Amino acid sequence: MAQDARTGTDGGAGAAAGAGGRRRRRPAAVSAAGAALGACALVAAATVPASAHGDGPGGHSGHDGGTRYVSLGDSYTSGPGIPRQVDAACARSDHNYPSIVASGHRVTAFDDVSCAGATTEQMWTAQGANPPQLDALERGTDVVTVQIGGNDVGFGSIIATCAALGAQHPAGSPCKDHYGVSGTDQLTVNVLETAPKVDRVLRAVRARAPHARVLVVGYPDLLPDDGSGCFPSVPFAAQDFPYLRDTEKRLNLMLRLVAAQNHAGYVDTYGPTAGHDMCKAPADRWIEPLQPASPAAPAHPNAQGEAAMARAVSARLDEGRGRD
Repeated sequence: MAQDARTGTDGGAGAAAGAGGRRRRRPAAVSAAGAALGACALVAAATVPASAHGDGPGGHSGHDGGTRYVSLGDSYTSGPGIPRQVDAACARSDHNYPSIVASGHRVTAFDDVSCAGATTEQMWTAQGANPPQLDALERGTDVVTVQIGGNDVGFGSIIATCAALGAQHPAGSPCKDHYGVSGTDQLTVNVLETAPKVDRVLRAVRARAPHARVLVVGYPDLLPDDGSGCFPSVPFAAQDFPYLRDTEKRLNLMLRLVAAQNHAGYVDTYGPTAGHDMCKAPADRWIEPLQPASPAAPAHPNAQGEAAMARAVSARLDEGRGRD
């Protein structure tokens, strides 16, 4: 979600020219009825524990030849603003969660092609100088992490819109009202319309890396889980905090469901980061607010947030070793 939360413009992929440090170490529209059906499926998925979902076929992690790991994703993966930036065009840090995971496991080949601003389309199409992300996969790839969908839902523009509306009506729910003016919540529709796009990505990952263990990584806790607000530090209206929280939870639930349908694992990063959202004091937060105090993009994880996501991914990898 590389869009600048204050302007709605892309703050990552279009911010600079030049590919920089890509590290390759190896030679339907939804109808109201459809939305209702999709919502029922998401609710049903909520009753299935993440641990009940298999990680799919393959899973060569830890074999004698080491592990070949590829990371696909958007700005929540790439780590914009976090030192050290190794790819200016994609706002990619060497201290993002894939880099931390790679350094903590026996990875012999690591290719992080995550790029700020990426949508599911960037799996197949170049993003500036960054080639299509799926091109990093090969038959010998062992582990793939995928964190995508936030930009398809429109998180950057949503944050900008809700911040502008909240500044005008801080006590109400202008953002919720804006996206529900038609009688159907547009953000729920956005999530449902993103589901088949993520499904297509996972099918393509499996086709190109048929033996890989695939983990879909969810998004961390951005706003207080109890629904409280922190206006004006984060300029959303009081009643829009729970609305936006629920939208993110709906997105993560969709990702978990689509992962299960594709026999992929799901990594919950929301739970492990709860209580460290952008409303917390600088010493306690792992997500920076719209005016960051630590090196990071607005409404994005800082170094501690990336480290927390790395721990969640690593724990999921370790948890599955006995089944691989």
